[in-house]
Amino acid sequence: MHHVLWPLAVAWLIGVVVSIAVAVNFTQRAFDRALLDDAYSVAGSVRSTGDSIDLALSPREVGAVLFDQSERIYFAVLWPDGTLLAGHAGLHAPSPEGAASYRFSDITYQGRRLRAVTLRRGAPLEYEVVMAETTRSREALLRTLLVYVIGPQIGLLLLLGIWLFRAISRDVQPLVALEHAMETRDARDLTPVPANASTREIQRLAVAVNGLFARVSAGVRAQREFAGNVAHELRTPLAGIRALAEYGLAQKDPAAWREQLQRIAQSEERASHLVDQLLAMARADEAGVMQMRTVLLDEVARDAVLRFLPRADAARVDLGARGLDEPVAVRAHPALVEGIVNNLIDNALRYGGATDGSRSTITVALSVQAEAGTARLTVVDNGPGIGAAQRDHLQQRWARGPEGAWLKQGTGLGLAIIGRYAALMDAPFTLADGPEGRGLAASVLLPLAATDGADGPAAPPTRVL
Repeated sequence: MHHVLWPLAVAWLIGVVVSIAVAVNFTQRAFDRALLDDAYSVAGSVRSTGDSIDLALSPREVGAVLFDQSERIYFAVLWPDGTLLAGHAGLHAPSPEGAASYRFSDITYQGRRLRAVTLRRGAPLEYEVVMAETTRSREALLRTLLVYVIGPQIGLLLLLGIWLFRAISRDVQPLVALEHAMETRDARDLTPVPANASTREIQRLAVAVNGLFARVSAGVRAQREFAGNVAHELRTPLAGIRALAEYGLAQKDPAAWREQLQRIAQSEERASHLVDQLLAMARADEAGVMQMRTVLLDEVARDAVLRFLPRADAARVDLGARGLDEPVAVRAHPALVEGIVNNLIDNALRYGGATDGSRSTITVALSVQAEAGTARLTVVDNGPGIGAAQRDHLQQRWARGPEGAWLKQGTGLGLAIIGRYAALMDAPFTLADGPEGRGLAASVLLPLAATDGADGPAAPPTRVL
């Protein structure tokens, strides 16, 4: 606040000094002009008589010249050597300099401070006229001017100071509120701060802070999503490694140990490859750029079915495939496509079991719509399905259906990861009822790869080690 009020006070003081100087100057010039007119009037009454001059004014006329209601006026007509020709004896003032015809000065006469003017005349004989007067009227007028100049300016300064104080306090209040909100906010709270501001500067500051919060929140959310994705995607290979290790420990034949160790090494290599893929996907997601390649969708689906067959057999689930006989090349990201297929089958195995006592079935179907230039990958089960009201909710992160909560399985990330992977490839992901309204049909629509070579050679499908 003082950074504004102090410069304002200094500016006001400078303005007052300038105003006083201007008022004094014009007041002095007005009174001096009147005094000079009196000198000219006296000089006009001086008559030349040969080699001498005299003042052709009667005592009455002299009294008229010297009359003033508030000031005492003195005059003298002097020869160049200072000899008094007429007027008040001993009244002297500095003579004009150079070619000047008159000169104003402040003198003291008979103990009084006077304002005087010396008028030089030189036709035909040279002489000087000195007119002087007291300065009571000047001083009174200056005091009046000072009152009328300084008084309103002081009042204006006070009003302006009060207005500025209130206006600045009002404008800074949102900044104080923002400071208080930042000091009392939890470090994990990245929600936008209120941006109610009366000035554009504070509004911009609030917008900038909220923008920073949004970027930090996006970074934290991406980290959490990445951690959740890694935890979710690694469950299957880690569970496989544990199962292989337990099976190997139960054997006594060194050949079985060696076989299981080889499988464990292959599973570990697959888990490491999966982590690398997730890291690459996280970096691409953060940069907003996803490198699409030509992927053989039929081979990716076939490899996934073969990989989940042992688990499906152990759970007495009939896992089959349809439409994988012909090659289908799509434009997609290999890691994302593999993640979608794996998660669709994994979710079907977890929650798609039949509830009416019949054998559980899961079918991975691949169909091509050549006219639309798309390929549809669908995983269908004959389980309880998902109600239309719950489908959007279950595609959110950490959301589990009633079956998952009852079985205490899953983390609520499967469908969310599938939806995110599909969104990164601009591939529509839908949930619908299975055949005859039974079970769940989860499908993703991918664009077919160009067949004229415009997209380059087909990339090798993602292999499962």
